[in-house]
Amino acid sequence: MARRTGRRPGNPDTREAILGAARAAFAERGFDSASIRSIATAAGVDPALVHHYFGSKDQLFLAAMQAPVDPRELLPKVLAGDRDGLGERLVRMFLGVWDSPAGTAGVALLRSAVSNEWTARLLREFLVTQVLRRVLDQLDADPAELPLRGSLVASQLVGLAMMRHVVRLEPVASAAPETLVAVVGPTVQRYLTGDLPA
Repeated sequence: MARRTGRRPGNPDTREAILGAARAAFAERGFDSASIRSIATAAGVDPALVHHYFGSKDQLFLAAMQAPVDPRELLPKVLAGDRDGLGERLVRMFLGVWDSPAGTAGVALLRSAVSNEWTARLLREFLVTQVLRRVLDQLDADPAELPLRGSLVASQLVGLAMMRHVVRLEPVASAAPETLVAVVGPTVQRYLTGDLPA
């Protein structure tokens, strides 16, 4: 029997094949190095079909991550306003997502990332490409400092999520969000805009 060439007909398995190939590509090569073309090839489909199902590489990444929210929709509010309040606005947005019903997917991802390197890579790529890079691009900071600043912000936010939603360490687990914004926001602000040791 001759093998059919061309793109696979649209069926329920096609979307899952694309998502599987995307998860593998993003985990192995990262967001920036994974291409729609290579993901389509791995899934056995035409690149146009990837665009048909997911629109853009960002949307494909969010679907592969099973992200409950799109940071592109939330970050404009964080980035609006003066630079001095950026840390507090970022923590407020972060808690707003994690403390909502959408946060349960994040908790599952965080739990999985602790014990699974593949999931940890996806989480790392999500934080760097979808959140931190978008925030750091707005700073007037030395480009050489941006990776350290981003890593420090991520350590604070992921640590907060871990203590609040996974370990459930009191009183952090039950603290009012605005209490945590007031306490954690200035630390995140220092990581974003404060002086770093030479």
